Amino acid sequence: MDDETGAYLIDRDPTYFGPILNFLRHGKLVLDKDMAEEGVLEEAEFYNIGPLIRIIKDRMEEKDYTVAQVPPKHVYRVLQCQEEELTQMVSTMSDGWRFEQLVNIGSSYNYGSEDQAEFLCVVSKELHSAPHGLSSESSRKTKLLQARGTRM
Repeated sequence: MDDETGAYLIDRDPTYFGPILNFLRHGKLVLDKDMAEEGVLEEAEFYNIGPLIRIIKDRMEEKDYTVAQVPPKHVYRVLQCQEEELTQMVSTMSDGWRFEQLVNIGSSYNYGSEDQAEFLCVVSKELHSAPHGLSSESSRKTKLLQARGTRM
């Protein structure tokens, strides 16, 4: 659309146009910390400024990669069991749980003529966090268990 002088009116967001102009002047992308890269990317794509598009996409991928590199958290569980249950419990561990330690707690119960030693079994699992804390898999399982618990 043009006005009476023949100048074209381009209806775009002036907030994101400043970094575009500065890139064209200096060849460097400088953004305020509160400026959304996605907004500048939209403008760069509208004006078809290829080098700027690549720079912004590279920055965004680098941020995503950095967020994904959060070290895993180790979760430990301590399970109490009797001697006869020990083999089955260790052999049926799943979902990434790993046996760490077995502690004989020394108490034994007398069932009929058999003595049963009791153990504490320590197991661990690595949880890889999503950007917002819990992994989506553990978050889904947590919600499911909470729902089951409220029905009891």
